[in-house]
Amino acid sequence: MIVYFVVCLTALAASGLTLFSGFGLGTILMPVLAVFFPLEVAVAGAAVVHLCNNLFKLALLGRHADRGTVIRFGLPAIVAALLGAWCLVRLAGLAPLHEYVLAGRALSVTPLKLVVSLLMVVFGLFELVPALEKISFGRKYLPLGGLLSGFFGGLSGHQGAMRSAFLIKCGLSKEGFIATGVVIACLVDLSRLLGYGPHLARVVDSGNLPLLGAATLSAFLGAFIGNRLLRKVTMRTVQLLVAILLFVIAAGLAGGLV
Repeated sequence: MIVYFVVCLTALAASGLTLFSGFGLGTILMPVLAVFFPLEVAVAGAAVVHLCNNLFKLALLGRHADRGTVIRFGLPAIVAALLGAWCLVRLAGLAPLHEYVLAGRALSVTPLKLVVSLLMVVFGLFELVPALEKISFGRKYLPLGGLLSGFFGGLSGHQGAMRSAFLIKCGLSKEGFIATGVVIACLVDLSRLLGYGPHLARVVDSGNLPLLGAATLSAFLGAFIGNRLLRKVTMRTVQLLVAILLFVIAAGLAGGLV
């Protein structure tokens, strides 16, 4: 029962508070799921909730999306997301780098955990360091942004911060920025879920679909509340909490504790 409470509360809060930033649900939800499930299953499970939530936001805001930006950014992102998902599957199949026993519990450090923990630290710094948070790129770099965002999205689920850095200088309205990011996120989510293959099947076969369903409904509620009530909420406190969470879980992954 504690798993349902923690995961659903996380999905609700993250979805609501990050609706207008363009990223955050997957960044926050994946580490929480990784506490309870194997990392590759946590990434795939978070991707399912992320896609469902983005489809819901697409229904709310999709009409404002900029088609040209979606094409220039989204098409490279689809290809790169497949590559990132392929890398995740390959890394998950590699033997542990180190195994040890702590407090009677067998622990292991795997290549996948090390790679994802490093990415979590990097994207945690984007949340924490103001200079990194303000990084942005012009429209001519949109295809490059799609490749980078799609690849990291497929590998670890960290696609939103990179996407926002490239879209923020595209001259879009606030509604256009949000909607365009949602459309691109849906494309990346669909692509990476296809690439996860056996790990997605483990999510389905493990009996955790009710949990993911509850998390998805919680994310829907969070997005609905965010769309109605949280337009002026400051993101700085949320960013600090996200960064701290990422660093803590990254340390656990790197040490084999998670």
